[in-house]
Amino acid sequence: MSLAQNIEFLRRLPKINGINGLGDFGWGTRQPLHSALVEITGFGTNPGDLRMFSYVPENLQPVPALVVVLHGCGQTAAGYDLGAGWSTLAKHYGFALLMPEQQSSNNGQGCFNWFSPEDTTRGSGEACSISQMIARMVTDHRIDAHRIYVTGLSAGGAMTSVMLATYPELFAGGAVIAGLPFGVATNVREALHGMFQTPARPAAELGDLVRNASDHRGPWPKISVWHGSADRTVNPANADEIVKQWLDVHDLPPAPMSEGTVDGYPRQIWWNADGETLVESYTITNMAHGTPLGIADNDERYGAQGAFMIEAGISSSYHIANFFGLTEWIRPPKEVVKETAKPASAEAAKEAAKKIPVASALPARTPDIAAVLWPLATLKREPPRPSQRSGIDVSAVITRALTAAGLMK
Repeated sequence: MSLAQNIEFLRRLPKINGINGLGDFGWGTRQPLHSALVEITGFGTNPGDLRMFSYVPENLQPVPALVVVLHGCGQTAAGYDLGAGWSTLAKHYGFALLMPEQQSSNNGQGCFNWFSPEDTTRGSGEACSISQMIARMVTDHRIDAHRIYVTGLSAGGAMTSVMLATYPELFAGGAVIAGLPFGVATNVREALHGMFQTPARPAAELGDLVRNASDHRGPWPKISVWHGSADRTVNPANADEIVKQWLDVHDLPPAPMSEGTVDGYPRQIWWNADGETLVESYTITNMAHGTPLGIADNDERYGAQGAFMIEAGISSSYHIANFFGLTEWIRPPKEVVKETAKPASAEAAKEAAKKIPVASALPARTPDIAAVLWPLATLKREPPRPSQRSGIDVSAVITRALTAAGLMK
């Protein structure tokens, strides 16, 4: 792109909705919204001069996960949350939410400065501010340090790439929506060139950009990449470059290991030797620049249509949360049956036994006791211990007990 073209683009920048993100819900005008988010102050030195917003549901899990969500240009934390529905997801599944917000004094368009070395270097600027916000959330809410994730749209997606590269040890995973790879721009001109032209780079070169951003040498966060094929704001080829970058970091082959469709859209998957998905890519066919919305697998709708929040028949927020492993339903604590001072009658014992939760889950034929206990042993990462009283027929004892309780004949 020529200098003249760059100047003309910058002159027209405030009028381009695709960059500003101006639209419904007052996102571009930054009017107050009714929001579940709460602003937090005093989270460190804040060298990037960002604002910190969070949402912590009442049903927060005992050792909860944390999702960091980064808005696009011209949007606010509350506006993007309203559109993408992350606080609703957090409420449903009991995880905490952190939503940093850019200030117009840092960037006139309200964009995170994903292309500025001052803000994309570990220990500096906006990247450092976001890491300090995470530290505050971990301290305040006993966040599980192994379940911290980050996602974002457009400039927020590009900043997601920055956080995954500069602080990889903080994150178990990330998701980039309509964003760009890490390290492909160091100024406005290069940022524009990357957005529109997207020159292809060797995979090793892209991977080195991530590896050289910190002293971390693995394990690396997993990543989910989303992009509309009709995006005219950020070239869809950027999705391929992001995938290429992280395949090289994870030392995975360029060819996908599995391909299929989810809600009608192509999805490619790469996994490691243990079968864990490390890289996935969604192409939202014929969708323009934005975050795709739709009915989730649990028949819920998260978010609402607006500027760059596009009804596409697929809920990206839900699928990203699922990719992060956060969509298990929170079960209420099991009822504790208190012992009575006197033994109950045989009929009462039968009735009480029928109410024991595990009884309803027993199959018609009682399985081998070792097969029942082994999953519990592996969850605790302890090998099964052999019985110290080998003379006892454990199976027979269990069979008699179930028969006495009226659960077997």
